[in-house]
This record gives sequence, structure tokens and C-alpha cells, in this order.
Amino acid sequence: MPVKPLSAFMPLLNWAPGYSRADAQSDLVAALIVTIMLVPQSLAYAMLAGLPPQVGLYASILPLVVYAVMGTSRALAVGPVAVVSLMTAAAVGQVAAPGSAAYLTAAITLAFLSGLVLLAMSLLRLGFLANFLSHPVISGFITASGVLIALSQLKHVLGITVSGDTLPELLTGLFTGIGGANGYTLVIGVAATVFLFWSRTRAKPLLLARGMPPRPADLLAKAAPVAAIVLSILAVVQFGLVERGVKIVGDIPAGLPPFALPSFDLGLWRELLLPAVLISLVGFVESISVAQTLAAKRRQRIVPNQELSALGASNIAAALSGGYPVTGGFARSVVNFDAGAATPLAGAFTAVGLLLATVFLTPLFRFLPQAVLAATIIVAVLSLVDLAAIKRTYAYSKADFAAMAVTILTVLGVGVEAGITAGVTLSLVLFLWRTSRPHMAIVGQVPGTEHFRNIDRHEVITDPAILSIRVDESLYFANARALEDAIYDRIADHPELRNVILMCPAVNAIDASALESLEAIAHRLASAGIGFHLSEVKGPVMDALKTSDFLDHFKGRIFLSQFEAVRTLSTTA
Repeated sequence: MPVKPLSAFMPLLNWAPGYSRADAQSDLVAALIVTIMLVPQSLAYAMLAGLPPQVGLYASILPLVVYAVMGTSRALAVGPVAVVSLMTAAAVGQVAAPGSAAYLTAAITLAFLSGLVLLAMSLLRLGFLANFLSHPVISGFITASGVLIALSQLKHVLGITVSGDTLPELLTGLFTGIGGANGYTLVIGVAATVFLFWSRTRAKPLLLARGMPPRPADLLAKAAPVAAIVLSILAVVQFGLVERGVKIVGDIPAGLPPFALPSFDLGLWRELLLPAVLISLVGFVESISVAQTLAAKRRQRIVPNQELSALGASNIAAALSGGYPVTGGFARSVVNFDAGAATPLAGAFTAVGLLLATVFLTPLFRFLPQAVLAATIIVAVLSLVDLAAIKRTYAYSKADFAAMAVTILTVLGVGVEAGITAGVTLSLVLFLWRTSRPHMAIVGQVPGTEHFRNIDRHEVITDPAILSIRVDESLYFANARALEDAIYDRIADHPELRNVILMCPAVNAIDASALESLEAIAHRLASAGIGFHLSEVKGPVMDALKTSDFLDHFKGRIFLSQFEAVRTLSTTA
């Protein structure tokens, strides 16, 4: 096995030698814009995860640097994201009380475990496992999570206490507690939410209409959350709103991210292992989807297995710097891309900006209302809610819609981990059900051609002594009996048959169970005086058949094409 070059593990070595001044300027501008966006977002996502606000900043610094060295995407921005923050809260809340030292330790341990899971997946080349998370399941999971996250933040907008992680619990808590809402908090929260929604869609066009150049207009539009933070802090201080019941973030320690170690308690590891696996899979799917989408726009290449390594190392870096699980975020990566990031060094520059904010600016956030951070989260996650996808999936595939609906309902009614587990399980069950009932067609020859098509869809020529049946699925244990039944039913109804040809252009594999079924079919047809033949068998399938003794006692013939098979066997030729 050839030894991979160092650049395969450190993609930095591929682009760094050609790094130019123009690249540096693009990366610095992108880093400035993303930093402005990430400061309030990191604080808010830490609050969503049930952690102190500074932990969100810690989780946004070192992982960005590690990914810049190891990642293959030029635009992916790694850090805390809404869905992973919600999953972290759900997982860690099962083993420790929010606000306790044990809770923070468990979150750090979860990041460390997620990193190990991702590195193990990379080492074993298990990136394909993410394929078990179908798009409808992921879409339903993210939509339901977005609804849960938005509802969970309404308590901060109202200034009330609500407990619970599911839709019934949250709605009950909000309905019960709404009478005790704090008016000042409500005004701040609603105003911030409206302003942030407005700035997302209207601020940049308005600035462009006023004659501002695109780049400054984009920078100011992205700075809207910072403006909301500054104005709300000034309002709290000026009007003494803390004394009027407005809850604030409080003291945020300034300084470098601390060196931290995860817990090595095996009992805690056992409890967090399944959540770590789910977070790793969901995070990888989100990250690789964003990375490949952005890379395609610039004709760049993403290496999924190396992305597993980069994300794994980033999560371990997050744990060692006092953070919690991270992944590539959609919103921040798109902003990074649109801002002109040329290389992953834009992420490293962003990390420097966040580090400076952590060291010098955190005391300024003491009087920041929690309602503003909640508004930041609500605006961010509602963009993830894709109701149109539900309608499209229902119209296209009822089976996929069932998987999506089960995922959504389970997430809302039971919890995030149960929801994605239920969605994946149902997807696999539906896949087995569909492939256990493969589409099979009786085919005939299209007049004047060598093509064969379904007799129920086309005007074709058939020979009553020949049954040409095409199976549109690989043959394996779940559908082997269905093939047997289809052939036996057909020959029972047509005593004039003398040959059966199994047409295999869509058969990519034949497992041991299906091979036994083919032998049984051949034996039963031979005892009835009917020949059994194969046509258009793919090379890899033929290679597999040659490794068995099937061909040694197979009495029929294997034809290169269906046309050749029918021409050879036809009684009318």
C-alpha cells in the first residue's frame, strides 16, 4: 500500500506555497465579516447548549485553526451550530445538572468523544455511514430541531422560566408561564427579533440603494446583531432594566481559552457514546453538504475522508480549549464564501478576531440581555425550517415522506436523539421493504430494433415459448423469494413456455441467498422441461459467479445481450 504524502493529511501544504497578497486581503475581509457575525452567535449557541456564554467563544477559536491546517474546504467555517448545540444540551442534560461544573465537564467530554468517533470513522474509512442519514430524514430533523430551538428561546424573550425539551413540555410551560412575562424583556426581545429579521433581508438592499458600495453594505448588514447588542446594552444600563427584572448575561471571564481535559470516567463515556456518534454523523452530513456545495461553485475538490479527520481533530481541539462539539456551519460558511474567503486561512484570521474579542471585549457583554441572544438564535434557526421540503417530499415519495414525518414527530414529541434514530431506522426498514419487492417486467423486442422494453408500456414483439423477465434490482436475501414466486407464477399460467431468460442489466450484485434461489429456479425449471438462461450480466457479477460452483452445474446459457438470447432461443427464427 503506497504511503500517502504529508499534504494528504495537511491540505495546508497544497495551497500555502501559492498564497498571495490578494488571497490575504480577501481572507482578512472575510474574517472581519465572519468575526462580527460569530461573536454574538457563539455566545447565543453556548446559551442554547446550557453552557456559560464564553464557552461558545472558546469552541470557535482553536477548532478554526485546526481546520485551516487539516480541512479540504476553502470556505467551511467550523464552530458551534444550532442543531449540535441542541443535541449537546439534550445529551449532557441527561447526565448532569445545567449550570454545574459537571455539566461543563460532560460537554467537554462529549466534544472529545465526538472527535474520537470522527477520527475512528476516518481511519476505518466509514464516511459512507453518513449515507444512512437520508436527505428527507436530515431535512425533517433540522426542521423539527429548528422549531424546538425557536420555542425553547421564547422563554428568554418573555422573561419566564420554562423547562422541558419536547414540544408538549415547551408549549405547556409557555402557556402556564406567559402570565408572568416581563414587559421590559418582551419589548427588548421582540424589538431585537424584528430588527434582525429586517436586517437579514432589507438592510443590504437599502444601503445599496443609498449608494453604498457592495462590500461595505454587506459588512454593515452582517453587523446588525452587533448593533442589536450595543443598543440593548445601552438601554439596560441607561434605564436600569436589571432592577426591573430584565435578565442579563452577567460577568463573562476575559482571557485566553483555558486548557481543559475531558473526564475519563468510563461510566460517563458509556452514557455519552451514542449521543457522540449521532452528533458526529449529523455534524459530518451538515458539514460535508455545505463544503461540497460551496466547493462546486469554484470547481474545487472536497475529500470526505480527510474532512472526517479535520472535523475529528477540530472537536478534540474544542475539548482541550474548554469548548463543546463543533461542526461546519451552514450560515457562517456561506457568509465566509460570499465575503470572498480565498483559503482556509480566513478561518485562522477569524480565530484571531474571536480571540481578541474573548480577551478584551467580554466584560462589555455583562449587561447584554438574554432576550437579545435568544432573538439571535430564533432568527438563525427559523431559516432552517423548510416546510416546502415537506410538501415536495410528500408529492414525490410517500415512503420518504413517512420517514420525514416520523423524524419530525419523534423529535418534537420525544427528543432529538430519539427522532434521528427513529428516522434512520424507518428509512432502512423502508429501503428493505422496497428492495424486497423489486420491480420486475416482462419484456419484448421493440420492432425494428435490438431493444427490449416492458410489454405493458410499449408495442413489442414476444415469442410465446420464451419468457423474458427483467429484474430492476440487485438480488439479495430480502428479494430472492420474490423473484422465484414471479417466475413460478408466470410459468404456471403459460404451459407453452420452453425457455426463461432472466435479464440482468440492473443487477449489480447477487448475494449467497439469491444465488441459492437462482439454483433452485434452474433446477425446478429443468424438471419441468424449461430452460433457464441469463442475459446482460455485468462483469463484476459474472466475476462473483465464477468464484462459486454455480456455473459448473448451470445447464442454461449466459448471453451477452437479450437480443442474442431471444434470437438464439426463438422457435420462430
